[in-house]
Amino acid sequence: MSSVYSLPVVDAHHHLWDLKRGRYPWLQEEYDPKSFFLGDYAAFCHDFLPKDYRAASRGCNVVATVHVEAERDRAEQVAETEWLHEMNARYGMPNAVVGHVWLDRAETEERLLAHLQYPLVRGIRSKPVTSRGPSESVRGQPGTMQDEKWLRGLSLLAKHGLSWDLRVPAWHLPEAAAVAAMFPDLPIVLNHHGFAWDRSEEGLRRWRGWLETIARQPNVHVKVSEFCVRDRAWDWAENSPIIRDTVAIFGWQRSMFASNFPVSGLRIDYPGLVTGVARALDGLTAAQRQAVMCDNALKFYRIAPPANAR
Repeated sequence: MSSVYSLPVVDAHHHLWDLKRGRYPWLQEEYDPKSFFLGDYAAFCHDFLPKDYRAASRGCNVVATVHVEAERDRAEQVAETEWLHEMNARYGMPNAVVGHVWLDRAETEERLLAHLQYPLVRGIRSKPVTSRGPSESVRGQPGTMQDEKWLRGLSLLAKHGLSWDLRVPAWHLPEAAAVAAMFPDLPIVLNHHGFAWDRSEEGLRRWRGWLETIARQPNVHVKVSEFCVRDRAWDWAENSPIIRDTVAIFGWQRSMFASNFPVSGLRIDYPGLVTGVARALDGLTAAQRQAVMCDNALKFYRIAPPANAR
């Protein structure tokens, strides 16, 4: 693209890892491209530190970032939060942290309180058990969104002033909508636009319907992120309408840009991603687009606005 989007950006979802400091099984000894939603991911199975993030995002006006748990070994889930605070002290990023706890364990609240000893913690991402496809059901099994133990753990997030980062395949969005209705005081943000993986006409129709179902819950927001598709090149002609549909369904007030780097780097460079998303939203007013690209994430994750984001 000829010119990079230059207005302030808040990246509401990215990852960092130091493979010498922590254990990340999926990046190290359990590497399995068959199970990863984008296929072969060997290209980022190495350290990705603040200096690497800044190199990737060079030329973009990123004023704040949100780190979302990177599936570090679950024995080290609080250690990940501690390390991220070290990174913030040294590099000024990330500016908010979404940690991990299992929601259906006896120690759930103890782990939450351990995370909350660190001031940048704003939320939790804990993935419920999901099925492999829309024709398969896991409803009611342990760890699913109908499991009473899991629901009790989820209720602790609102109790402690935390949000929930929701990551499920699109066919689970109606179930997630029911959960959101059960906890109207819990701020929820749907990761990665609800994953429009099936790009057939029928697949996109179903995705839009499922997305509309969860968007009816006023406590649910959405991340305008991760439009990569397994084993396919990036396609702006295909992705731009999905970006516009996501924002139209949720409204610009509940939509926030996120990069999901370094994962999205498998398909697109960072400046191209930022600029392309902003261009896809050129039907919004300048203030509305700025809300999606910057302001909404500051508000949702309670980040003090940097001087150049005002």
